[in-house]
Amino acid sequence: MAAYLLRRLWQMIPTLLGVVLLVFFLFKWFGGDPAEVLGGLNASADQIQAIRDQLGLNKPVWEQLLIFLKQIVTFDWGKSWATNESVAHLFATRLPATLTVMVPILLLEVLLPVPFALIVAYLRGRAVDRMVMMGTTIAVSISLLVYVIVFQYVFAFQLGWFPVQGWSDSLWTNLTTYAPLPVFVAVAVALSPYTRLYRTFFLDEIGHEYVRTARAKGLTERTILLKHVLRNALIPILTNISVALPSLFVGSFLLEVFFSIPGLGREILLAVNRSDFPVIQAFAIYIAAITMVVNLVTDLLYKLVDPRVVLK
Repeated sequence: MAAYLLRRLWQMIPTLLGVVLLVFFLFKWFGGDPAEVLGGLNASADQIQAIRDQLGLNKPVWEQLLIFLKQIVTFDWGKSWATNESVAHLFATRLPATLTVMVPILLLEVLLPVPFALIVAYLRGRAVDRMVMMGTTIAVSISLLVYVIVFQYVFAFQLGWFPVQGWSDSLWTNLTTYAPLPVFVAVAVALSPYTRLYRTFFLDEIGHEYVRTARAKGLTERTILLKHVLRNALIPILTNISVALPSLFVGSFLLEVFFSIPGLGREILLAVNRSDFPVIQAFAIYIAAITMVVNLVTDLLYKLVDPRVVLK
């Protein structure tokens, strides 16, 4: 296990380096001229030249790349071109709000669909199964924006259970007052597709010979489902979770905009609108690193779930 972990960590270095080079040259060649973006339409040639000098855009490409690599290693991304705020400080101050929403979403999206899909798979072919499949098919077809509008209207405006928008400096207040509504929206959106997908995983396992053998030995359906079917289906479920995790960031960012949550999502969208390259580049590198770490953790969980898995 230790040798595998060290080997994977070593393999991450060239992968991350490739992402760094891709991000750097994409912004260099296709991102436009940052000096013209910052200078505006009325900036003179001398002003644009001064901005280039200030940002180091007149330096050789290799020197700009070294500066970019140094920023990554030291976690010092400089300052935002739009707000002049330190990028590191911006991420550190906005991340808690994002995690306050994203962590409950992740936990609920993992904990709720699995038992729900297992029950539906057990009741395959019955009226409950057909109704659930019909309902999930309809729910999958509904846009996220519709969920947001309906949930805000019903639970915030009509029932008054939660505020439509807002945030506070208290973690407990945020968890109990402001975060529940966007969390419920995200879970409602993800519950239907995950239930359908996990139901397929469970049905595939239920059809195997070992389930018939277990029944022939007199094991109860509960033991078969929880001890055998669930455990064997966890590997594709873990794979789906690891693949869907980056999209969870994007979904939580959209919710931050809809519910006026001062997290990273709003800052990233503002950075894209302002062509604020330091913020966008930092976010791209962080997402790449997080994705690689998540994939590594998922591979280790494979071994934990099924000891027969060989890590190479």
